[in-house]
Amino acid sequence: MLADTAFVRALRERDFSSVFAMAHDEGISFNRIAEACALKSERVSQVARGAAAVTALATVERISGGLRIPGAFLGLAAQPWEETAALSTESDHGDDPMKRRNLLRGALAAGLTAPALAALAAARTDVDQTLSPGTPQDLADLEAAAESYGYGYHGQAPTRVLADLVTDFTTLRPLLAVPQPAPVRARLCRTAGQMAGMTAIVLHDLGSRRESRAWFATAARAAAESGDDQLYAWVRAREAMVPLNYGAPKTAAGLAEQARHAAGNRPTAAAVLAAAVAARAYALNHQSEQAHTALAAADALIDRLPEGERSDTWLTYGEQKHHVHLSHAFTTLGDTRRARESQQRALELSAPTSTMTRTLLNIDAAACSHHDGDTEQACRRAVDALTTLPVDYRTGLVRRRALDLYEAIPAQHHRERAVRELRDVVAS
Repeated sequence: MLADTAFVRALRERDFSSVFAMAHDEGISFNRIAEACALKSERVSQVARGAAAVTALATVERISGGLRIPGAFLGLAAQPWEETAALSTESDHGDDPMKRRNLLRGALAAGLTAPALAALAAARTDVDQTLSPGTPQDLADLEAAAESYGYGYHGQAPTRVLADLVTDFTTLRPLLAVPQPAPVRARLCRTAGQMAGMTAIVLHDLGSRRESRAWFATAARAAAESGDDQLYAWVRAREAMVPLNYGAPKTAAGLAEQARHAAGNRPTAAAVLAAAVAARAYALNHQSEQAHTALAAADALIDRLPEGERSDTWLTYGEQKHHVHLSHAFTTLGDTRRARESQQRALELSAPTSTMTRTLLNIDAAACSHHDGDTEQACRRAVDALTTLPVDYRTGLVRRRALDLYEAIPAQHHRERAVRELRDVVAS
């Protein structure tokens, strides 16, 4: 990258937004940059997005050392680690034990300085690379990245999250392409399943159903190879939400039941999710008895769900998510009292940055108003929810749910002003 004129210009101007973003585009995850530079991954992500800046000289020096950027590129003096470049290269030739010993003694004479640590690392790497394969260094970074993506959009545009997710996902390929010990292979496949599944979720939210299904298929294969039944169940349950939200409830119910079978009877996040999605699918398919049975199962499972699986992420199942599912299920079943209770509780538990979730809840509330006979109020609530939404979110799932409301309004009302406003907003 130091041969890239745009990258060198960004370094010279200390434009770390461009530096981090370009490094990320080359396949270096924000987590790896953060670890190398002793920064928080969230701060690295903010800098890359232009939401924060690097001004402190000490931080610039840490970035220089962490990313091995020679000081001259950043207007700094030569960094201590640069002095060991020749030493490390020379010692790597390693045929003369006496020469290596003298080089190490010279480097260590001043204590455990940066040059000394670099020389020690070079010696360790020489031997380490000849040992049997262990856990790849990148794996822990990728597992941490998968965990961080699980927290959702956090106010970022879905397309930005998608780009970051897929970039990190591609760094798994070289690790999967070489033989690994079985436990390491399982961890790699598990991380691949999580990342592919979350990529499918974003594509689903953006309305790209075909691509979403393809990514879910990849996620299912990775989950199956990992041997993690709960991950496989989670993938199938999330996949069921594609036909669920796009007019194929029977297919959705079939996938949800596959997920319930894979999850088993233990109270896990995947088991609760599968039951809740099955309930919504049955409700949409006018199978109210099966819907209520699945809702009862979901309620029973979440009551016994371990604390560690109750956080609000894509990979776990918290109270907020449960009420989002209940809101849609009860709205579809026409039980507007219980639907409104779940909408209110879900909104209380949702962060202000949960843009898409809060919009879907407001559209559910609008559908309840229509069911209770106030179609004008329903349209106005839906229009308000859509027009306050950033353009990047006004597609895919949100548009589909608003369109469902419009299509549920009898044709004789379509000339009314509020209904026409809803139609125009959905069309735009």
